[in-house]
Amino acid sequence: MKPGKQDGATGVSDQVWTGYLASHLRFEGAGKTAVNQARSRIGLAMFIVVMVYAAIGGRLIYFGALEPDDGVARAATDISIAARRPDLVDRNGLTLATDINTASLYAEPFRIVDVDEATEKLASVLPDLDIGVAHRRLASKAAFVWLKRELTPAQQAQILSLGIPGIGFRRETRRFYPKGDIASHLVGLVNIDNAGIAGIEKYVDDQGLRALRSAGLTTSQTMEPVRLSIDLRVQNFVRDELEKGMARYNAIAAGGVVLDVHTGEVIAMASLPDFDPNHPVDANKKDRLNRMSAGLFEMGSTFKTFTTAMALDSGKVKLTDTFDASKPIRIAGFTIHDFHGKYRPLTVPEVFIYSSNIGAAKMADVVGVEGHREFLHRLGLLDRMKFELPEVATPVEPSEWKKINSVTISYGHGVTTTPLQTAVAAAALVNGGTLLEPTLFTRTRAQAEAHGRRVISEKTSEEMRYLMRLNVVDRGGSGKSAEVEGYRVGGKTGTAEKVVKGRYSGDKRFNAFLAAFPIDDPQYVVLVVIDEPKPEEGKHGATAGMNAAPMVGNIIRRSAAILGVQPVFEDEAKPVLASR
Repeated sequence: MKPGKQDGATGVSDQVWTGYLASHLRFEGAGKTAVNQARSRIGLAMFIVVMVYAAIGGRLIYFGALEPDDGVARAATDISIAARRPDLVDRNGLTLATDINTASLYAEPFRIVDVDEATEKLASVLPDLDIGVAHRRLASKAAFVWLKRELTPAQQAQILSLGIPGIGFRRETRRFYPKGDIASHLVGLVNIDNAGIAGIEKYVDDQGLRALRSAGLTTSQTMEPVRLSIDLRVQNFVRDELEKGMARYNAIAAGGVVLDVHTGEVIAMASLPDFDPNHPVDANKKDRLNRMSAGLFEMGSTFKTFTTAMALDSGKVKLTDTFDASKPIRIAGFTIHDFHGKYRPLTVPEVFIYSSNIGAAKMADVVGVEGHREFLHRLGLLDRMKFELPEVATPVEPSEWKKINSVTISYGHGVTTTPLQTAVAAAALVNGGTLLEPTLFTRTRAQAEAHGRRVISEKTSEEMRYLMRLNVVDRGGSGKSAEVEGYRVGGKTGTAEKVVKGRYSGDKRFNAFLAAFPIDDPQYVVLVVIDEPKPEEGKHGATAGMNAAPMVGNIIRRSAAILGVQPVFEDEAKPVLASR
């Protein structure tokens, strides 16, 4: 081998330099290749990501463009449908509402081989299937359509045996109400997607369940039950007595509530006619209104309870005072008279037990128009009530109170409020003077008192208990038929003429009886209302003392022992007021 020529400057031979250069070029080429490969991989990955998002976006646009009738099930809806609701239970843990598993029928139209045959086969199992709608959906170009929600196990098995390609089932949850219509207005309803639309069911959703379902954060796992304040046994008694009363007095509607006077808990509340939440086809009918919290009525002479309490609490009237009821009152072109007039001066207790309109009007006049209005607002009778049910009405009062308004309102005409508010205000009159917001959830006495508000003095409360008891035990009292031996009932009747076509009707009444027991140490308020009662067979009258009062007595008779109220059997004369 010949020695290579050396470079004079570097002393490096041409051969060595050539080898170095070749080696360097090979390294540089390999680096460029690696960079190019990396760029290719990154580009490919970006292309795949873009295509995936494009595909997702395209499908969302496609589904969003479909009509609602196509029955398209979106992913969010599927999640909310599968999610369970919490059970609703009464104060003793008895189930009022729960979820059960069911199956719903769907189709993927692009897999259907013969639309006509598939429709015909499905109709043979599902006689209530709308054939036209089903055929249109099966023939559509949608990727997914609902055909029938909430199938029975037998229907699911029969459809499976048909072997129709493109037909499938999706597991869902369905709301079931094991007690049927017993507490329907309180429990409420859900829609086909198991979302609350009325009653406590809607309240639970409004408290956050709906947002969780929409976000897909709920699961198919059982949730903690929601415990209500109602006692299902007492609820059953109340509804049963309302049903019997409507039949006995041929009334168009009735309602009742049992309220704990120290906690504000609703122990029972019913309104008839009602509905079965398992089959709520009648739920939206006008006569299915929850009259106790969503119905507005002139409460008649039950308002004399509040008028009397107002007069006594003002300090301007004493129990021993008298008011001249010997002749009617003429005011603003109207004549105010008593239904059963005594035509003589009446003491405050006599005004109460004889239910004197004249006496009530004169007591209100002593307090004055502004004082009267303030007192009724103080008791919450003229403001929208805070309550868990969404179905709550706003009372109606005159936009401007004049003396004639104060006069008629003193005996229960001229303002409308809800029966539940009437019971809540009455609880404050007998529990020592503290107004408590009503609730459908369990609550202790201490919890209630922490948010309570004093509205009358303890002395006034004591005097009202005396008057209410007197109205039941006195021979001339209107509440005699509400008496239950051993349970010392006190109360006040209310017989209000209904307004028909802008005028008071002489033969259509809205009756009520407002009671508390045991009246010497009240634990519960009971209110019953009955709409347009007729005279009982063999009798001529249809006043509250003849229908609403005995209904209250029956509810107390059946419920007192269950509520833990101990009877006291003794020879009892007229009630004695300790402060007299």
